[in-house]
Amino acid sequence: MSETPSNTLQYRFDGPEEAPVLILGPSLGTTWHMWDRQVPELAQQWRIFRYDLPGHGGAPAYPAGSVSDLAERLLATLDGLGVQRFGYAGCALGGAVGVELALRHPERVASLGLIAASPRFGTADEFRQRGVIVRTNGLDPIARTSPDRWFTAGFAAAQPAITEWAVQMVRTTDPGCYIAACEALAAFDVRAELARIGVPTLVLVGSDDQVTGPAEARTLVAGIPDARLAVVPGASHLVPVEQPAAVTDLLVRHFSTAWQPVYESATGQTAVPGIPVRAVTTQTPVPTAGPPPQPVAIAEIAPAPIEEPAQVMGRPDPYDAGLKVRREVLGDAHVDRALSQADDFSGDFQEFITRYAWGEIWDRPGLDRRSRSCVTLTALVAGGHLDELAFHTRAALRNGLTPDEIKEVLLMAAVYCGVPAANSAFRVAQQIIREETTPVD
Repeated sequence: MSETPSNTLQYRFDGPEEAPVLILGPSLGTTWHMWDRQVPELAQQWRIFRYDLPGHGGAPAYPAGSVSDLAERLLATLDGLGVQRFGYAGCALGGAVGVELALRHPERVASLGLIAASPRFGTADEFRQRGVIVRTNGLDPIARTSPDRWFTAGFAAAQPAITEWAVQMVRTTDPGCYIAACEALAAFDVRAELARIGVPTLVLVGSDDQVTGPAEARTLVAGIPDARLAVVPGASHLVPVEQPAAVTDLLVRHFSTAWQPVYESATGQTAVPGIPVRAVTTQTPVPTAGPPPQPVAIAEIAPAPIEEPAQVMGRPDPYDAGLKVRREVLGDAHVDRALSQADDFSGDFQEFITRYAWGEIWDRPGLDRRSRSCVTLTALVAGGHLDELAFHTRAALRNGLTPDEIKEVLLMAAVYCGVPAANSAFRVAQQIIREETTPVD
């Protein structure tokens, strides 16, 4: 295991030192132990490199706010070890890291496996809402519902030890790092870039995955030129744990036959010197009990053309940046509703606030979004704008303010804006906070 500075990741190696390196990337809320059942067979042919996300599995809690940040930390770790070229297989968030590597550093990736992955994970609102819940209630509500998202009902009922392992794995994650990872997934969207992935890619998904299911997998296969689809029957989101033998077989076949040659001699695989591997006492390996493997269905889908984004000459129009910030702060549902209701009379106003309020002011670097939320809440209280106060209270929670901090803002407003105004504001904010911070059963 590694001593881990802030710009690298906690890692471990398994397998022969002289073998080519195959990286296994974890899902949000898991540790490298989610790959325990794949390692014995994979390590016969490859030098297996596993890593933990920041704050997961006892790793140092240095939050990474974007998928690109995670990819750069992984590359910094590999650079320090002399690993230049590798195969990569990742699950969910780990798959997003693999996509980022294949897009931004194609010379490093020899072959790619995307498991329970998607070019866009749900909606930004869903992940920011999850962050609000964790910030307010801790990770316990997320941990208790993780088996429902990760496993089929039959597997969870038949394997209570693995189910409890999953719950405890999430509970021991650093909340701040979990929230940052949610933000990273909220901002991740590579749908328009899939055609630029130039390495052989296996897209693997559980047939019963309700998080990133077969529909998302087919989107990846349709967009990536050299991709094939493998659907594992009787498996949900954490398919390497639920159907380990099937996943192992698919990975062996893919990486044995689809390892792209090195582009240049300068980027060839560098042999990794002997690196001692020690167990991490804060992590718990996945229990050994498990169901027998099931047959795997494999299908191929032809790629679909993707239009290249238009280039903007000169100074960028702040509208696009403003729309992005507006969605990140207020949520897709709110923005979609506002834009859909615009007509010839109000459309110019919607364009105006998107371009100037959000693209020019909210996107300025002088204040962070937490500070801008504090200012906005106070101004809305002073003006008596209770409708806007409601959705900006939601925005403040998404921007990282806690309910206690919002309360302090409103108490300050009571002094400087008047008690009647603050009284109305407390009533509105209290209702919004209850709605946003109550865990979903």
